[in-house]
Amino acid sequence: MSAETAKIPAATQASILAEALPYLRRFHGRTIVVKYGGNAMTDLELQRGFAHDVVMLKLVGMHPVVVHGGGPQIEHRLKQLGIKSEFVQGMRVTDAETMDVVEMVLGGTVNKDIVTLINQAGGKAVGLTGQDGAFIRARKLLMPNRDKPDEMLDIGQVGDIEAIDPSVIGTLEAGGFIPVVAPIGVGADGESYNINADVVAGKLAEILKAEKLVLLTNTPGVLDRAGNLLTNITPRDIDDMVADGTLSGGMLPKISSALDAARSGVKSVHIIDGRVAHALLLEILTDQGVGTLIRSR
Repeated sequence: MSAETAKIPAATQASILAEALPYLRRFHGRTIVVKYGGNAMTDLELQRGFAHDVVMLKLVGMHPVVVHGGGPQIEHRLKQLGIKSEFVQGMRVTDAETMDVVEMVLGGTVNKDIVTLINQAGGKAVGLTGQDGAFIRARKLLMPNRDKPDEMLDIGQVGDIEAIDPSVIGTLEAGGFIPVVAPIGVGADGESYNINADVVAGKLAEILKAEKLVLLTNTPGVLDRAGNLLTNITPRDIDDMVADGTLSGGMLPKISSALDAARSGVKSVHIIDGRVAHALLLEILTDQGVGTLIRSR
């Protein structure tokens, strides 16, 4: 028993377990895709808590699949190398030099760190990128030029998902493993593509027919213009907020992937505050969530 748990009265602990039981029944055997990013990836205690949460979900019969970002880590490494970062509509411009760093950081350092944390917490994690088994096939992403609607912007080795082969994930799940996916895809010519992690998580949730897609962020969830948390919204609500500018910038890829997943069969999408300890368990196994629930309809 941890020191943190020891402080909780036994009756309270029993009540917490009783509250979780209906959720354990409902989601047993279901796939939960988790996009792991933000402060939860950079704070050591939050990292450990996240790893324990993922292992617990696996032990109680769910099938967590982790898709991670690594923006701060990539940014840190680029600065060390004297390479300037540039973003277009929330997407990192990725030339060949930057792509080398992305592959090194996402496919190497960050991925292996997450795998190690989950294994230390008692799980069996396996790290992979979309290049492994060519399970994420990608093509070059061209961005619309907002100043010149007739033009498209080439932002380098940034990819859009062409197809995902779920068999690799299925094989790992059947073997009791927890897949940890770095968002790097492979093109028809073998070229590597940097893909937004939120986009990969959303598409993977759709292809795997996941019960839930959970996106960890550095905000409480989706906020209205006054900064108030919106806890329960629909895709139509999201469309309205994008149209009136309430949602913009780096939140757009996240919201777009959430919408696509909700409209494509994922029963619920959760945008939660990764700065809250054990946010994943709080959102999935308790009555009191810690973010925004986007219902499929």
